[in-house]
Amino acid sequence: MSQKRVHLVVRGRVTGVYFRASAQREARQLGLTGWVKNRPDGSVELVAEGEEDQVKDFLAWSQTGPTTARVDRVETRWQSYTGEFSDFRIAGGS
Repeated sequence: MSQKRVHLVVRGRVTGVYFRASAQREARQLGLTGWVKNRPDGSVELVAEGEEDQVKDFLAWSQTGPTTARVDRVETRWQSYTGEFSDFRIAGGS
């Protein structure tokens, strides 16, 4: 299987609902690395890298997020795998 990287912007009711902590937990369970952060516009931005199947599972999870969230839209951009991350963390942001 190949290594993949995805960049996501999740829109909806996704701040103040533990989206970042849930995304971190989900990514770590899937063995992914990368980061998640809140954006000033109220969306959540994520970058995840790892095995293709696990990245696709994470993308599927992001379509709904935690039970307290309401995801309206997920902007998805596939990028080249870099291997630059050692874990999946919650990054700075508003």
